[in-house]
Amino acid sequence: MSRERMIELLKKQRLVEDLVHGQHQPRQALVETIVQRQHLGELHNLLSQLPAGEIAAALESLPAEEVARLWIEVAPERQSDILWEVSDRLAEQLVGTEEPEFSESQMTAYELVEGRLRQVGIHRRQDLADLRTIWIDLLNATKAERTAVGKHYGLLLPDPGEATDLEVSSRFQVDEEQAIHLHSNFLLDREGDARSVPVVFILHQGILFSVRNEELPVFRLLRRRASTQPDYVADAKDVLLDLYATDVEYSADSLEDIYATLGKVGRQVLSKNLSDNEAASILADIAEEEDLNGRIRGNILDTQRALSFLMRCKILLPPQLDEIRQILRDIDSLNSHTAFLFDKINFLMDATIGVININQNKRLSKMTVFGVVFMPLNILAGIGGMSEFSMMTAGIPWPLAYGGFIAAMGLLGWLTYTAVRYFENRKGDAQAAA
Repeated sequence: MSRERMIELLKKQRLVEDLVHGQHQPRQALVETIVQRQHLGELHNLLSQLPAGEIAAALESLPAEEVARLWIEVAPERQSDILWEVSDRLAEQLVGTEEPEFSESQMTAYELVEGRLRQVGIHRRQDLADLRTIWIDLLNATKAERTAVGKHYGLLLPDPGEATDLEVSSRFQVDEEQAIHLHSNFLLDREGDARSVPVVFILHQGILFSVRNEELPVFRLLRRRASTQPDYVADAKDVLLDLYATDVEYSADSLEDIYATLGKVGRQVLSKNLSDNEAASILADIAEEEDLNGRIRGNILDTQRALSFLMRCKILLPPQLDEIRQILRDIDSLNSHTAFLFDKINFLMDATIGVININQNKRLSKMTVFGVVFMPLNILAGIGGMSEFSMMTAGIPWPLAYGGFIAAMGLLGWLTYTAVRYFENRKGDAQAAA
């Protein structure tokens, strides 16, 4: 429907131009300008909302003259995405021999030079033909760019956000072309915003393709190591295994941070004076660490399943199998550590709630003391308000009678309070001695 609307706007614009030019009115230029601006505004709004694929389909169905008129109205920043979608014949008609460009920050290729990874800039489709790469990393790549790269290598590169909606059983598979597909989650531990980021891996013809929508510390660390340390990786499978190993290291570092945070929280919980507001803040910190600990446990379980799948594929060399076994041993140790942290989190949660209950009990105890103190006073006040009291004190001046009565009430209240405190102190001393 949107494509038909776009074609209709172009036809209306051409029709208005023909009518205005044929009438030769005095204010012809003004009328033409107003009408053109109106149609162009609608066309620009429509083009900004349509995906690149629909615009490309509209261009393919229009006559050559209308194609040129529509192409002029396309925003420059969207032209590369549309050029990836159209046929080579139409692309040559639109821009000649110029090819659509890749953004270097979105797609990066890596070659193995003297045992080190070397980054190779990719700016256009022709650069892919000259590559001898072992790893192509796509970050925030558009659908058109993924399609162009996949078409060059005979692959379908999916959006990692959509790939996670697949069934769990199909997240690790081998397709008909013997390409290995893995859909894994990597930890992104940012203070107050820890989450799992989906990443798609495809091993095809000795090249590792990684597709993701966010920058990850694991990828930065691997690039730094592989570019500075000789023979750190030897092929695409080594890159994939080292990414998983680095993710396990990153998870271990995050667990250490959780342990340090819980240690600081524990010292606060065990302090003598802890207000309810401080306890509430501590509960929020504990809940945040519990969520991060759960994410780490889920991510390393996902990594464990991916590594087990790679072992079953029987494509790895003996040294690579040994590396996987070492990573799995590290994962086992992390699993036990996450279980320990869950126990520690539950203990601190219970202790914090216990402190809140103790504070409430203290306030209730004070209210009870006040109730005990004023109970006999209320009784005396009731007696003093009876007519019999005024009859008994008829011969005594009322200021003296009521003054003595109030003094007696104060003395009785003080004696009651002293008695309550005395018995509470005796009970506390007895518990301390026990």
